[in-house]
Amino acid sequence: MATKTTTSLSFLNETDRKVSLFAVSRKGNLCYNKVLSITEVISSGLKGKYMTDQKSFYITTPIYYPSGKLHIGSAYTTIACDVLARYKRLMNYDVFYLTGLDEHGQKIQQKAEEAGLTPQAYVDGMAESVQELWKLLDISYDKFIRTTDSYHEEAVAKIFEQLLAQGDIYLGEYTGWYSVSDEEFFTESQLAEVFRDENGEMIGGIAPSGHEVEKVSEESYFFRMSQYADRLAAYYKEHPEFIQPDGRMNEMLKNFIEPGLEDLAVSRTTYTWGVKVPSDPKHVIYVWIDALINYITALGYGWSDDLAKFHQFWPADIHMIGKDILRFHSIYWPIMLMALDLPLPKRLVAHGWFVMQDGKMSKSKGNVVYPEMLVERFGLDPLRYYLMRSLPVGSDGTFTPEDYVGRINYELANDLGNLLNRTVAMVNKYFDGHIPTYVENVTDFDADLAELVTKQIAEYHQQMEQVDYPKALEAVWTIISRTNKYIDETAPWVLVKEESKSCQLASVMSHLAASLRVVAHLIQPFMMTTSNAIMEQLGLSLDFDLENLSLSGLPQGLRVVQKGQPIFPRLDMEEEIAYIKSQMNADKPAEKDWQPEAVDLTLTKKAIKFDDFDKVEIRVAEVIEVSKVDGSDKLLKFRLDAGDEENRQILSGIAQFYPQEQELVGKKLQIVANLKPRKMMGLISQGMILSAEHKGQLTVLTVDPSVPNGSIIG
Repeated sequence: MATKTTTSLSFLNETDRKVSLFAVSRKGNLCYNKVLSITEVISSGLKGKYMTDQKSFYITTPIYYPSGKLHIGSAYTTIACDVLARYKRLMNYDVFYLTGLDEHGQKIQQKAEEAGLTPQAYVDGMAESVQELWKLLDISYDKFIRTTDSYHEEAVAKIFEQLLAQGDIYLGEYTGWYSVSDEEFFTESQLAEVFRDENGEMIGGIAPSGHEVEKVSEESYFFRMSQYADRLAAYYKEHPEFIQPDGRMNEMLKNFIEPGLEDLAVSRTTYTWGVKVPSDPKHVIYVWIDALINYITALGYGWSDDLAKFHQFWPADIHMIGKDILRFHSIYWPIMLMALDLPLPKRLVAHGWFVMQDGKMSKSKGNVVYPEMLVERFGLDPLRYYLMRSLPVGSDGTFTPEDYVGRINYELANDLGNLLNRTVAMVNKYFDGHIPTYVENVTDFDADLAELVTKQIAEYHQQMEQVDYPKALEAVWTIISRTNKYIDETAPWVLVKEESKSCQLASVMSHLAASLRVVAHLIQPFMMTTSNAIMEQLGLSLDFDLENLSLSGLPQGLRVVQKGQPIFPRLDMEEEIAYIKSQMNADKPAEKDWQPEAVDLTLTKKAIKFDDFDKVEIRVAEVIEVSKVDGSDKLLKFRLDAGDEENRQILSGIAQFYPQEQELVGKKLQIVANLKPRKMMGLISQGMILSAEHKGQLTVLTVDPSVPNGSIIG
């Protein structure tokens, strides 16, 4: 009996207008995959059968790991996807926005045991909490997937067995350094720090995330990543737009693919909370397959007879992720799709992190910012605006209470709020609330304003397509700033005094209203409540059309409200900054007043002979340069003058303790100079910088500036 197949067409590239034609059987197996031009599609008669006039757009967040309360970092990714989903809907796309939770794994099992719950009960509670947060943030997702959903588990098992039968997965044994917190194995060269015993044997280490690793040996199934390395590298070169921002693709090539991909362990036997391998149930399918394929199981792939959504929306237009999980999405995921003979997603957008002035958010530091607090105090729109305006593409952003309150006062209240207030007040005062009909080029300043608005609308669309929200919002605020200037240039309070200038006064009012209408449309994906309020105060219906937006699109016969409420009342800066700081410290563990106490001097390590100590060469080294290491939030890279013929390079895991690392330049540190060089994050480290540790804080050991570089300590 012939296998029933369903055929689908999906756009690969809207610029060259090519589509992917692929057929999938009812069991989810891909039968063929062919790229056709639009001309070929139309001439073959396939267009009417498989394509609609409305364009489709599929965007995803990563599925979050529900091990704790989500802070503004996770809120950023979800809001960023929501902004693009709303934008595309306003551009007449049929959008599918996916988010959800990764609910299996050893860490979840441990957390549940600590809480006295079953793993399912634990993740059920976390899922409810996360969905409540997304509701608070007005996230317009189309589907919330959980990896414990029965349909997903069914698909995971089927896909694993398919890959096993194909020979892409095989049984072997794995010995490596494993982080429970990261649920990831690391090679020695990938670790931020390596610990060795007195014989130089490795006994442990620290992952780039800062979590400890332990040595694990177990039987495991492996995915043959190595046989796809050349194919993936070729795909990168053929699709330079695949990974954004620019530069991240080169990181993946240089750090992982070109050195040689190792086969990937894809099962575990040391815990039970997960999808079991049907043919070998002592193995639990590991996170790589379980979590990553959510992007296709959510569309019905691998489990449903109805693959309409899969045909319509795959391949995904954008996977939006944090930079810390780029490797999994840019290497493991594409290779899995190649093995399944499915098209790859069109773009991976890997954003930076929100950090604090003193490093990453941490309860112990008292610097964690939760979105619930900010929404309750200041409203949702300021949070959405701040997060989207403050994280530069390709870089990290720093959250400060001063910046948060400042942006509300200066950009939202002063710039936008005052423009709306002044416009509504003047229309009421000069035209009894009726907005005059829009007419072009009446005053000397109308054409310039119209030209700028047209240019900034185009700039906005370009930056939205590039997912560069700060620049998109900058284009909007350029319109706001120019419109405020337009009021000063035209001086309506002067025009009203001369009857002969009534037409000019009318033009000013209509241009102000038209400009605000444009602004309301452009900010709708970012700040829905504010956008709606502007439209309502101008007497406009809540119908938005971003495709045909212009000043001249202002409808006739509008009447503003009699008295508009300020959309952003000014805040007391000092009071609100203090409030945010107090809430950030609310979760910080209480510190006891220090009291001197008797201390037994106890060795923390085995006593050594003087001969052992004499083997260690400690020198004075001056810091010449210091910088952060790409891909690690823990490592700093130092160039040091230690009295050698050439400067030496040392990597040290102290970045979180020195957020202003340039302050270390010029300081003279103590280093272990004769430590065997080792690789960390692909970089050579030629020694160790000595630090003192107290209550979890590290401080580098310095010497008097007068001591010459290279001096021996001991």
